[in-house]
Amino acid sequence: MLYLIPNLLAPETHKQVLTPQVYEIVSRLQYFIVEDTRNARRFLSSLKINIPIDKLSFFEISKHASLNDLQTAFNLLKNSVEMGLLSEAGCPAIADPGSAVIAWCHENNIRVVPLVGASSILLALMASGFNGQNFCFHGYLPIDKNERLQKIKVLENAVYQNHQTQIFIETPFRNNELLKSILQICKPQTKLCLACNLTAPDEFIQTQSINFWQKNSPDLHKKPCVFLLYK
Repeated sequence: MLYLIPNLLAPETHKQVLTPQVYEIVSRLQYFIVEDTRNARRFLSSLKINIPIDKLSFFEISKHASLNDLQTAFNLLKNSVEMGLLSEAGCPAIADPGSAVIAWCHENNIRVVPLVGASSILLALMASGFNGQNFCFHGYLPIDKNERLQKIKVLENAVYQNHQTQIFIETPFRNNELLKSILQICKPQTKLCLACNLTAPDEFIQTQSINFWQKNSPDLHKKPCVFLLYK
């Protein structure tokens, strides 16, 4: 059985985003598939439930890794060993490589159990005031500036043609460059929601027109942020 374990979006927010079920299940697991072992050990230690961290086993899966590197973990799952899949932040398999592990589990009749936790994408959509019945998450946009501008224009067209909320993210240290591209290419009346540092004490969520943001551009450098476009 594979449990999908939510991680925190912001430090010291355990009480507001983790359910008792997460604590109960984590306390009995010995094996974890993780994106980064150090991050996983830090998170598990922060739960303060007397987990013998040094006795746990971690199997790393990154966006560049091959599933062949997880054969030991897969053999354990096939032998009915319970295991956790842990994301670096938020819910597993959403904008991270864990989805490939889950797909393997379904192909091999391994039960997958998602646990309730905070998803920055859904929290941002909930708070945006945009269409929550028709939306599309695109993950990361192109790094190349010209390709990024073209992609943003395509997303804006989808807003008006399909009445569809467009959601995307960026590596925090490139947020300001992405914001500049959005403000450069989008129509003045198009709405942009910026949802930053979700669940943290300095959480910032605001929906305004492109015209407004052009005159009041915030500094998003190194702040985890979700970008949403609508009309």
